[in-house]
Amino acid sequence: MSDFPKTAQAVIVGGGIVGCSTAYHLAKLGWEVVLLERKKLTSGTTFHAAGLVGQLRSSANITQLLGYSVDLYKTLEAETGLGTGWKMNGGLRLACNEERWTEVKRQATTAHSFGLDMQLLTAKEAQDLWPLMQVDDVIGAAYLPTDGQANPSDITQALAKGARMAGARIFEDTKVLSVDVEGGVIKGVETDKGRIDTPIVIACAGQWTRTFAKSVGVNVPLVPMEHQYMVTERIEGVTPDLPTLRDPDRLTYYKEDVGGLVMGGYEPNPKPWAVDGIPKDFHYTLLDSDFDHFEQMIELSLGRVPALQTAGVKQLVNGPESFTPDGNFILGEAPELKNFFVGAGFNAYGIAAGGGAGMALAEWVAKGEPPYDLWPVDIRRFGRPHFDDDWIRTRTVEAYGKHYTMAWPSEEHDSGRPCRKSPLYEHLKAKGAVFGEKLGWERPNWFADTAAGEAQKDIYSFQRPNWHDAVGREHKAAREAAVLFDQTSFAKFTLKGPDAEAALGWIAANNVARPVGSLIYTQMLNDRGGIECDLTVVRMAQDEYYIVTGTGYATHDFDWISRNIPAGMNAQLFDITSSNAVLSLMGPRARDILAAVTRDDVSNDAFRFGTAKTIGIAGCPVNALRVTYVGELGWELHLPVEYATTVYEALHKAGAEHGLVDAGYRAIETLRLEKGYRAWPSDIGPDHTPDEAGLGWAVKMKQNIDFKGRAAVEAQRAGQLRKILATFTTDPDVILSGRETIYRDGVRVGYLSSGGFGHHVNKSIGMGYVRMDGGLTAEDVMAGDYELEVATERVKAEVSLAPLYDPRMERVKA
Repeated sequence: MSDFPKTAQAVIVGGGIVGCSTAYHLAKLGWEVVLLERKKLTSGTTFHAAGLVGQLRSSANITQLLGYSVDLYKTLEAETGLGTGWKMNGGLRLACNEERWTEVKRQATTAHSFGLDMQLLTAKEAQDLWPLMQVDDVIGAAYLPTDGQANPSDITQALAKGARMAGARIFEDTKVLSVDVEGGVIKGVETDKGRIDTPIVIACAGQWTRTFAKSVGVNVPLVPMEHQYMVTERIEGVTPDLPTLRDPDRLTYYKEDVGGLVMGGYEPNPKPWAVDGIPKDFHYTLLDSDFDHFEQMIELSLGRVPALQTAGVKQLVNGPESFTPDGNFILGEAPELKNFFVGAGFNAYGIAAGGGAGMALAEWVAKGEPPYDLWPVDIRRFGRPHFDDDWIRTRTVEAYGKHYTMAWPSEEHDSGRPCRKSPLYEHLKAKGAVFGEKLGWERPNWFADTAAGEAQKDIYSFQRPNWHDAVGREHKAAREAAVLFDQTSFAKFTLKGPDAEAALGWIAANNVARPVGSLIYTQMLNDRGGIECDLTVVRMAQDEYYIVTGTGYATHDFDWISRNIPAGMNAQLFDITSSNAVLSLMGPRARDILAAVTRDDVSNDAFRFGTAKTIGIAGCPVNALRVTYVGELGWELHLPVEYATTVYEALHKAGAEHGLVDAGYRAIETLRLEKGYRAWPSDIGPDHTPDEAGLGWAVKMKQNIDFKGRAAVEAQRAGQLRKILATFTTDPDVILSGRETIYRDGVRVGYLSSGGFGHHVNKSIGMGYVRMDGGLTAEDVMAGDYELEVATERVKAEVSLAPLYDPRMERVKA
């Protein structure tokens, strides 16, 4: 082909809605972009998408991203001259039992927190909007007027035309044969029509993305699943302005389609597809209709829409869609390969997300970072279990089946477990541990008193759950005696080399140029001053640092640190997570217990807060870190995994007379809320600066040392803050779980980033940013009268900028 390009700034692989949206937005940014589609635009899975466009998600930023899609679809037809099928007919969500109604009310409050006008309706009001439905079992409904629906193929073609109008070049029937990578650097792509030299490849290849990315060593955890929906003939009473309808208690959804209905759903026993690989020339292809499997959906729908009993059926569409292990799509730059970007795994809401995802991916490519924090969909949220196809499929089947089930607070997945286990797993299980899972790791969440008849399992609720009292016992022990947490799942890295101090000094906001044995709590900032990492650093030697971060951030934080080691510096980062177990001994009796098991001096004078040293316990060399995340005297004990059981038993033997008990991660959460400790990514993250989060004390601004993000911190300090993180308390019978709306003097000013209960202060506790566009001070925050909207009802709240517990750090530094 004479006009086939030889070069491009970026090559997009895949011509579905996400690829075309990314091309559209990159071209609008002035980029020379080429999109390659192996067959025809939309011919993969976009063409058979159902086309519902909802906006509300549990993340404010993902909700914002979906809202961007809506705003784009409103104007795309006028811009390009191509119809999109977009109509803003609103969306209804039904509740048919009290727990679902509580969930819907909490979703409505979340919507209000995020600026969406979600309205609560009676069953009759919902029926007035959707007259065909039977509402005898409906308690209430939520209505979002700005939701809608679109024609997936038309929207994609309009985006493609808009991309071409902005200068993008799109080639159909062009197969990418390989990506040329030399020494970890992308050089170009080889196609069946010739080579294109390019430094950037963007994989938007839908269900083919996993295989394509694997060819260059990139892991994209998604699998294809069968998804079916029924299209009816015309039904009397179905009007063009009929809202979309989601009926989660019957696992089904509906939208208007040429005078008839589209009805689909998410069955509890979904069917994976292409387990042994996608057929070679699969395009514009549907799978055989499986009426037997879909019968359960039909039976559920007939009770809601009786007219379906006599409606003619045009088609039962069975199309594969790519789904992910956590139900969120996958976006961003691959940690394994610089300049290889991914936009895939959209879990059957690619049309709703397509406009916003393309915008975010284009900005990520062009500017080196997303437009705002996108952690829920960031490709770096995955880890070691996500390399295995069978594990991914097992977990994805569960996530698909939960699409319309109740989204309980603190709910855990059950599938693919146990995967990664601490050496203490069986010991703790025998002592009543109820485990949660993060990045494959089994972690004790709480301990049931089985002798007293407590069930050793989670029983979920929107009220106080069954573990509330047990966590209260652990909380009380931490405050009055001592507790032992198994935190082996912590991610642990070593940074070594003659330039280790200089490299970490550039990346870390706090001062790491401290003596050997120093422990430094630090953030790592982006160029906007936002907090990308929140972790602990220990100086082990002149040329070595030990880095500890949260379990779920192993991939993300390793990627951030390794990418930001300045060129030419001799410093290497190693992941040693699996080498060390971690036992955290916390509480006012912690020193008594530790002194009983080691000959080393652990007195306050010999072992100060914020230091680390190697001590001996039961024949084991233990790296003891005097630090806390629960607000008490304590140590994290890092030790080789083979010693874990021995050291655990020694601590319990010595701790028996001091009231030592095992405790879990849910107690850590209640304890840290009382102490006002921040959690990444809920309370702090890439959109929040240290000064906004009350962490300015941990930034080395007084030293004349440059570091990544310093200029942004300086610029912010020259002006005024527009948001400040505060702690809120309410009566103990109010259930806070996060995303409740904050009102100051009757005006909405933010929402809670965290919520829970403080067993020592006996209050419900939330943390959240108070926002004012014109700027605000600490005095402004404290001067207001506050209310929180909880499940659509307002309750009085008290505000504090100081920790509720031990504000002077007297217990921590005892």
